[in-house]
Amino acid sequence: MAAGRARSAPIGDPVEMSSANTPLPREIVRLVGVYDADSTVRGELSYWIGARLGRRHCGLCDITHGSVRRRPEWKARASSLRAPFDTYHRNDQPDDVRAATGGRAPVVVAETRSGHVVLLGPDEIDACGGSIESLVDAIDRAVDSHRVVWPGGDDSMWDVPG
Repeated sequence: MAAGRARSAPIGDPVEMSSANTPLPREIVRLVGVYDADSTVRGELSYWIGARLGRRHCGLCDITHGSVRRRPEWKARASSLRAPFDTYHRNDQPDDVRAATGGRAPVVVAETRSGHVVLLGPDEIDACGGSIESLVDAIDRAVDSHRVVWPGGDDSMWDVPG
C-alpha cells in the first residue's frame, strides 16, 4: 500500500444499519375492531336491551353504531383511512386476533405483516366518549407509540389525494 493512502474497507463488509434495540417498523395491513358483544341474534338482542337499561356497554359500539345500525359518519370516516378497518364481534373474531388480545374486548388491533399489535384496549376506547374523531386521534397516537406504520410507510392516517 502506498504511503499516505488510507486503507478502505473491502466491498461486501457488513455495515450495521440499526441497533439491536431498535425494532423495525411494521406496516399495517388492516385495522381490526372487536366489539364487546356477540353476533348471534340472541347476543345482539341481549346487548341492545342491556345497553338501553344501562347494564351493558361497548365503547366501540358507541362510536360506530347508532341505536340500531352503523352510523353513516363512521362509514364515511372508516372508508377514508389508509388501511381497511374491519370489525368483528367477540364470537366471530379471527383466532389470531383473539390470541393477540387475550380475549379482551372492545379493542382495536393493527394487523401487520409481522403479526398483530393491540393499539387500543377497553379503557382507551371508552376515553373516546363515543366520538369518531377521538377514536381516530387515539388510533393515530397508538400507531406512533407502538412503532407501526401506515401502508407505504407514510405516517399519515388519512388517504389524501395527491
